[in-house]
Amino acid sequence: MKKLSSNEIRKQFLDFFKSKKHMILRSFPLVPQKDKSLLLINSGMAPLKSYFAGLEEPPSVRIATSQKCIRTGDIENIGKTARHATFFEMLGNFS
Repeated sequence: MKKLSSNEIRKQFLDFFKSKKHMILRSFPLVPQKDKSLLLINSGMAPLKSYFAGLEEPPSVRIATSQKCIRTGDIENIGKTARHATFFEMLGNFS
């Protein structure tokens, strides 16, 4: 199996869903613009909550994203092992 960089994985993922007629959205800001319930974006679907709740019309019925996320639930373990991190990108498709 060929080793892929994170950029290659992201590109292949988004290209696949683009070929299936998904609209590719850019990563939303890490600080939510419209959601006062979150301090930071912590999942791929968090910026899309207003679509799921029916508060806004989504720009497409098929969406794919590579969303930058921050989680701090295990922040005290950062650096102790390679398994803990605060920043990551979550790949997602929504239809």
